[in-house]
Amino acid sequence: MNSNRLTPDAALAALAALANEPNGQPFLTLFRHGSLEIEIYKPVGSDQQTPHTRDEIYVVIAGRGEFLCAGHRRPFVAGDVLFAPAGAVHRFENFSADFSTWVFFYGPEGGEADLGQDDPEHVTQ
Repeated sequence: MNSNRLTPDAALAALAALANEPNGQPFLTLFRHGSLEIEIYKPVGSDQQTPHTRDEIYVVIAGRGEFLCAGHRRPFVAGDVLFAPAGAVHRFENFSADFSTWVFFYGPEGGEADLGQDDPEHVTQ
């Protein structure tokens, strides 16, 4: 896969090719540069992830469901951008079978400083 252009179809095909591996995971790291790490994530049935040590952004490729993060539940659909701060308990629930998402990990271990501007209430819907 060309590292300066990532497409959902190519990323999902690469992930599917690993599905039968003994340690097959629902994610695949596709790109790294500095602190940035990009993955494709497609859980099947349930989301078993645990809190991560760095901040992360999800950009939903396909599907719909609910995103639970730090005790807050929000619906999501394809095209939505979701944030999970480092250390926060988070997971996807009640998601459709076609659900897949890009995952962008970035910043230092422990996450970046909260400047008080990440409150979803500041975003116009």
